[in-house]
Amino acid sequence: MRATAFEFRYRFLIITAVYLLGFGCYRIDPRNVSQALLSTVGQGDNLLSIRLLIALGAVIIGCGALIRTWATAYLLKDVVHDMALHSDRLVADGPYRHVRNPLYLGSFLMSVGMGLLASRLGFFVIVFSNLIFYMRLIFREEAQLHATQGDSYARFVQAVPRFWPSFTPRLPASGRAPEWGQAFLGEAFIWAFAVATMSYAVTLSTAITDVIIGLALTWYALTQLALRRKRIREAERPA
Repeated sequence: MRATAFEFRYRFLIITAVYLLGFGCYRIDPRNVSQALLSTVGQGDNLLSIRLLIALGAVIIGCGALIRTWATAYLLKDVVHDMALHSDRLVADGPYRHVRNPLYLGSFLMSVGMGLLASRLGFFVIVFSNLIFYMRLIFREEAQLHATQGDSYARFVQAVPRFWPSFTPRLPASGRAPEWGQAFLGEAFIWAFAVATMSYAVTLSTAITDVIIGLALTWYALTQLALRRKRIREAERPA
């Protein structure tokens, strides 16, 4: 059930492939899931209702982006977006006082929001395939943290839920200061998906949405390139 090293290293590409597969399901099932849901209450052809449901999807993505940004403010973007798995330290502050895997929770919320743009089949492909993959990644991270952090991580696991957050913090704050600037930069591409979805809710046109998503993916690729170069420089630096 645990993800392989290959899956973790190329997790972004695998998640992207899941989205492409999900939206590709329109070739099999041309019925949009939002329209299908609204048709159950006689609103399937009501453009205002369709816009409102898709706007709800944008809000859900925004909530996911907010959770991820909050987590990145404490874990730091260079760790969050690194292709390597980091288990040398345990962060138990900010959102980590409420849920052990806030980054994956935020990503899952994004899949639900984006799924509302897909077909009925595509929605289930995007949401459930991503959920299964996120859980596999979580199991791999947990195994490594157990190995490197030992009893401290065992106590963390006992206190904080894995995926469904507690509304009240399960641990006292450690006093670690969040770094919001780098967090918003690191999660800008997720916020862009929320903006793209909202733009589609307003216009019901894919033109602007596609441009925003394209810019978001370009931004992510550039940040990954910059991080890779930084890691190479660090490796080449004399001890």
